[in-house]
Order: sequence, then structure tokens, then C-alpha cells
Amino acid sequence: MVRFCTVLLGILALSLTMAYAQQMGGLMETTIDTAQQRRLSSSLQKFEFLRISGYIQPQYQLGQTPGQLSFNGGDFSAASDNRFSVRRGRLRFDYAHFNDQNQPTVLFVFQFDCTERGVFTRDFWGRFYENKAQLFHLTTGIFARPFGFEINYGSSDRESPERGRMSQLLMRTERDLGAMVSFEPRVKNHPLRKFRLDAGFFNGQGLPGITDFDSKKDFISRLSLKPVKLGRSGVTVTGSVSGFLGGFRQFTNQTYRMGGTAEAPRFVLNADSANLGRMAPRRYYGVDVQIRIPNRIGFTELRGEVIAGTQTATQLSTETPGSVPLVAPVPLMGSAYAPLFVRNFNGAYFYFLQHLGSTKHQFVAKYDWYDPNTAVRGRQIRATNFVNGDVGSSWANIRYNTFGLGYVCYINENLKSTVWYEFVRNEKTSLPGFERDVKDNLLTIRMQYRF
Repeated sequence: MVRFCTVLLGILALSLTMAYAQQMGGLMETTIDTAQQRRLSSSLQKFEFLRISGYIQPQYQLGQTPGQLSFNGGDFSAASDNRFSVRRGRLRFDYAHFNDQNQPTVLFVFQFDCTERGVFTRDFWGRFYENKAQLFHLTTGIFARPFGFEINYGSSDRESPERGRMSQLLMRTERDLGAMVSFEPRVKNHPLRKFRLDAGFFNGQGLPGITDFDSKKDFISRLSLKPVKLGRSGVTVTGSVSGFLGGFRQFTNQTYRMGGTAEAPRFVLNADSANLGRMAPRRYYGVDVQIRIPNRIGFTELRGEVIAGTQTATQLSTETPGSVPLVAPVPLMGSAYAPLFVRNFNGAYFYFLQHLGSTKHQFVAKYDWYDPNTAVRGRQIRATNFVNGDVGSSWANIRYNTFGLGYVCYINENLKSTVWYEFVRNEKTSLPGFERDVKDNLLTIRMQYRF
């Protein structure tokens, strides 16, 4: 505490002295004790670390159809097929403290997002480092869920404008409230120093929910391999495996699961009263890998991630609910609580990145798919119809394939521009409006200013 107060007073004194010197036109610069500055700077570097960073992403988008639905910055207004917007405006504060052995003790992060849509908290967490064995740290607060690569890859670094459709639906805003223990050896010669294991419990509804609406918690874990070079080739490989075991409380006894036959699949109602209070399942399993191949102009990189599992949501969406799903009371349901729909899903994405002539220019190609209901496909997806308690399919069961092509120019360390075009393809169904591919391709031109 004494050391902290001393450093704080030193910062204040130095700031006032520098400010006064500037006001005097620099006449006092020669009177500032440069040795004292060096000693103070050394103390700050040894014990304290405060960093302020941020970025802004203004962009222009041009769609194919007015009012089209989009997972690339949100749906368009009904009469608009183009728009200017600020996709993200982030300001982040990082504070770290180190002990006498230059070991981290505490890390605190606060980040918020400011756009024309409002101001939102994005990160608000603290981390405590165990320094006896130098193996563990504990993170609590609002932070990214430890699942997969894309969820944890920062929006300012990502080459494509947005995460894939699957990531956005399963884990909207990527973050949640929880506590996580991480095994990450900080001893130089530790035999497991190339591995990191994260495991934690989370509320489950993510940031879209203003509070935890039940006592159920999601358990999420990820075992990752840090970058490893393969021989003398310079090729670097990294990857991880992830697991998600969770769900939420059922406030209704009405649960629909896929039944019928392979030729005629359908949702079948289970109205057992014992469903009340049970866990509605959410089970995800994923594996990802990244390969970077150096060359004389930069590098070629390949990335891939596959996720499959079980998702519980509602009739019209496979998005994880941020609050208890509700509907207006109707005769067949008899309750304001919406019935739940359990679906098996799978999805993946694959990147190809290549520098063009220098590291300032980069070509990016991305393909991703998301199949929210693997038991039904194509023309089997029909308009919703309640018949004897059975229910048909809906828009939430349509598979989407997205092809993205882009060019990224790293103008300098603080500025980059991106031109990105997405070809969005939905499967042809018997659902009105989706009998053929919907015209919802999208062009995005973005500038990113970063400090």
C-alpha cells in the first residue's frame, strides 16, 4: 500500500510538473530531474501497468433487397437496401499489477461499445494470478466464453467483418457472466507450457439477458494448444477442443423434439407434467485448428472449426434465449410460456488467407455453414401447422451456406480497410418465401481506426 501510494503521488507530481513546464513554453525542461523520471518510470514498469486502447469501425453496406435479413451488422430497415453505420466503437481499459519478482498478480479489464444504437458493456472482469506454482489464474465477471477459436478471436483483429451465423446464434455477443479457472503454466521449462485449459461456470443467457432467470449454470471448457513450429519449415500449428454442457429451466411442460420418419420428419409434442423444472439441454462440442505457412511476402493461413450438438430454443428461432421465452396465451398452449424446441445441429467455417505482395495486402476467402436442424432438410421444411399436438417446421430449421470474399489493406498500424462481399445461400424449402434462394447477398466496405 505504501509503495502504491508513493507511485501514485509520483505520477501526480510528474504530471503537474510536466504540465507547468508546457505552460511556461518549455523553459523549465532543464530543471526536471531526468534521473528521478527514470527511477519513477522504472517503478511504474515494475509494479503497475495501465493501458487505454480502442477502435472504431465505420462502414457502408449495400444489400440486394430492401429490408433483407442479415447476420452482418443486423437486419436492414424495411425500405432500405444500403446504409452507413458504426459497427463497433470500443474503448478498453487494462490495468495490471506486478509483484517484486515481476510476476502478474491482478489484471482488470473494462471495455464498452458506443455506436448510434447506444452504449453497451462488453467486458468487465478481473483476474487473479496464483504465483506460488505459477500454474493457475481465476477470472470472474463479464468476459468471453472459453469455447472455440472464432468466439475468442477479437473483432478488431478478425479479417472477416463478422463471426459466422452459427456463432452469433448459439453465443450472441460471445460474452457471459461467470467464473473461470485456467491452467496455464508460466514457468519457462514446464512440460505443459504449450497447453492451456480453461473451465468455468456461466449464467447461460449471455449479455442479451439482463439477469439470470433460473438457477441453472452452463459449464464450458476449452483445451488449447499454443502455437507450435514444425521443424525448420517455419510452419506454425495451433488448435483446441471445446465442450459446452448447459441449458436452462423449463417453465412449460410442452417440449417438441424431432420424430416421425426419415422421409417425413416432424416435431412431436411431449406434454408430460414432469417436464416442468427440468433442464432444457444445450450441448455443444467443437474442434478447431489454425495453420500458418510463412513465405517471402508474408504468410498463408488456413483455419477451420467444426461444432455440433443439441440446442434448445423456440419455434421461430434457434438463438439462445436471453430471457424466459413467452408468447401470448393461445388455446393449444394454454400458457404464456412458449413451448420449447430441441434440435440437433452442426456447422463449421473455413478460412483461406494469403498476403499479396507484402504484409500490407491480404486476400481472404471464407466458407461457413449452419444447419440448425439436421433431422429435416429441403422440401421437408414446410409452413407451421398445429395438428393433433404435432407441429411442422419453420424458418428456424433452414440450413444456410455463406461464401465470403474480401480484401484487407493494412494501411498502417492504426488503420486498415476491408472490402467484403458475402454470397448467402439458403436451402430451397416448402416454406413460403423460401421456395428458392432469397436475395440477401451483401457488400461491406469498412474502415477501422485503432489506437
